[in-house]
Amino acid sequence: MPDPWQAHVDALGQFIRDQRQLAKLSLRELAERARVSNPYLSQVERGLHEPSVRVLAAIATALGLSAETLLTEAGLLDDQEVASGSSTERAIRADSALTAEQKDALLAVYQSYVAANRR
Repeated sequence: MPDPWQAHVDALGQFIRDQRQLAKLSLRELAERARVSNPYLSQVERGLHEPSVRVLAAIATALGLSAETLLTEAGLLDDQEVASGSSTERAIRADSALTAEQKDALLAVYQSYVAANRR
């Protein structure tokens, strides 16, 4: 019988790998940006290690994601607004018709609207 928590850790690792690839970063580049070792990040992506909240926040920052997005994917936040926002953010990042600068601008505007609506 498969372990549900391990399946969740595996899914988190796959999400991080997918986001890294969408950002066109090598494992080494992401590890350097997040200030973690290559082997550690590789283990996280393969579901062999459960990262701490601090490491998840560093990875999120290095990927240009909100910490909330990655924490939601990790199962540490259960907020429907954050979850729906993460799919919007992923769609913007995945759009190959946009430059990196355009994606950053769209994400900044989107996140500012979401933050304003929460107040």
